[in-house]
Amino acid sequence: MQDISIFGHQLLKSATEALGQGWAAEVILIIAATLVLTLCWRMLGKRIIKLTERSHTHWDNILWEALNGPVSWLILLFGVSMVADSVAERIDSNLSDYLPVVRQVLLEALLALSAWRLTNSGENEFIDSGRDVTTVQAVGKLLKASIIVVVLLTVFQSLGISISGLLAFGGVGGLVIGMAAKDLLANFFGALVVYLDKPFRVGDWIRSPDRQIEGTVERIGFRVTQIRTFDQRPLYVPNSVFTQISVENPSRMRNRRIYETIGIRYQDVGQLETVVSRVKSMLEQHPDIDQQQTLMANFTSFGASSLDFFIYTFTKTTNWVEYHRIKQDVLLQIIAIIHDAGADCAFPTQTLHIDSLPEAVLSKGQ
Repeated sequence: MQDISIFGHQLLKSATEALGQGWAAEVILIIAATLVLTLCWRMLGKRIIKLTERSHTHWDNILWEALNGPVSWLILLFGVSMVADSVAERIDSNLSDYLPVVRQVLLEALLALSAWRLTNSGENEFIDSGRDVTTVQAVGKLLKASIIVVVLLTVFQSLGISISGLLAFGGVGGLVIGMAAKDLLANFFGALVVYLDKPFRVGDWIRSPDRQIEGTVERIGFRVTQIRTFDQRPLYVPNSVFTQISVENPSRMRNRRIYETIGIRYQDVGQLETVVSRVKSMLEQHPDIDQQQTLMANFTSFGASSLDFFIYTFTKTTNWVEYHRIKQDVLLQIIAIIHDAGADCAFPTQTLHIDSLPEAVLSKGQ
């Protein structure tokens, strides 16, 4: 950048001397050259956009969007820096000593901006293509952190600050900062554990038997994970918590279980075997029941007021709403089977036996 600026400045100086117009002509030529370059870049941009629209990949569009803005600013920076060089020569100040550093820092900032935009666009492209959101966001955050670190180090070097001294100070200061911010570091490493082990991802329904945590994961940050509870309240959980508790992930269930106990009356004992057999046959023929999983329907116990049998089976779907529709259909069919067999569901009853009263009590009552 600096060499280009020097070459352009010498070229414009020679042109203005040939024209005999002095400093004013030089500034006008710089402004004119900047406008011409800007116009050429926009015309080239329209051509490139047409070419990218014909391609079958989105990555050329992403690359162009990342470069377009920074290059436009680079042209403006080139023109402004040359005007500043010209002004510094005329006023004979120390401004010319600082201009190369300013140009270098701004150039590094533009490169960082381009890399940042490329990372953002690439992250969105991977998410739209169906890649794992949690992994894509984790890689994107690491790339952005790397961009910030690299840019800061290069800027410090451009400003004449010793990087080795900063690294040496960082070794000692890191220990002090680490002890003062141990909770922050614990949350950071907790986030790494979540990213690497992947016990859950964005969009999963999770819950913990150890804590009152249940809801849908909305975002996994480097410090906290945001969960939306079922009553639509946001819950922010420090990532270090996930290294200390058990986490259930119902979103990864392959099936949902139906496990119910049904009781019929004692006077319907003759129909019990028929009812249980017909219920099991109904479950085996039900289109929404997974026949590859365990399926049972058996008489299980003598209840206080009923003869109890249970059903144990699994639905094909894991969707919560669809599961309850299937469960309702199964239970209604069981009721119909019981009634068709001439039996009925039991309810709590008591039988009271009264012995014969003594004659003395009967005579007194009369």
